Amino acid sequence: MAERPGRPGRAGLASEQVGQLFIEGRRGRDRLEFTEYGGGDAWVVLVPPLLVPRSVHRHTARALASAGLHVLVLDPLGHGGSDSPADPLAYSVTGFAEQVVALLDHVGATRAVVGGSSIGANVALEVAVLAPERVAGLILDGPALDNALAAQLAVLGPAMYAARFAPLALTALRLVTRPLPVRLAPAWVRLSKETLDQRPSTVAAVIHGVLFGRLAPSAPERTSITARTLVLSRPRDPFHPVADAEMIAEEVPGAVLERAEMSLEWRRRPERLDLVVTRFARECSRASLRPRRRSS
Repeated sequence: MAERPGRPGRAGLASEQVGQLFIEGRRGRDRLEFTEYGGGDAWVVLVPPLLVPRSVHRHTARALASAGLHVLVLDPLGHGGSDSPADPLAYSVTGFAEQVVALLDHVGATRAVVGGSSIGANVALEVAVLAPERVAGLILDGPALDNALAAQLAVLGPAMYAARFAPLALTALRLVTRPLPVRLAPAWVRLSKETLDQRPSTVAAVIHGVLFGRLAPSAPERTSITARTLVLSRPRDPFHPVADAEMIAEEVPGAVLERAEMSLEWRRRPERLDLVVTRFARECSRASLRPRRRSS
């Protein structure tokens, strides 16, 4: 049966391959890992939440790629398969945004729709401020800004403390979870195991660097963003309050706010939001690839 126009096809129909690039860091060269889905000139880059590996976006990337988009999902420094120096100064939201731009340079992509979840959404905002000419559109899933700060600190602060001063407990947890067979387990179980399978020194350094640095562009900078923007809000989520999504939707000119119908809708029942995100990304890509008229 043919796919309906505008609907993402079945996940897994597009090609997938793992790639790597190298960036200059404080210690020399650092290696970043990414997965590439699909092909063509309509690029999308997805950034995961803090400390979460890029596999969190596997389903979304496959849905976008099967709709004809060329998708890159990046593990920023300290995440997933990328290098993970134990130096807090190696990590920041701004640094992650620079890594997204480096990825675009690496694959030869002039412009892309840039999206992310949680702190990954903040990274996407930072890319739009750092390199606006490279951004064809923004997909912001549950941005974590002013209203999320207290809840984020309540969880990440103790996690940083435990990783710094009680690393044996986290190391023991890694030793317990690493041998567990997860090939047939639900996706959230596999993702949880991948997230927990990190060295305590890396966890402490990443949280330290991000929390004590610039978490997102300032309000004046956000109001200057000109890229088309889709903001996804999450109901009943203290770590990603609706108020932050609404604030971004009001600040960024022309931004569209899409309210989830249930908590974790994009994870539990992704079909509706897959369609919303795919249509948005395709529209942005078509506008980006459209030849510009020459002035007479």
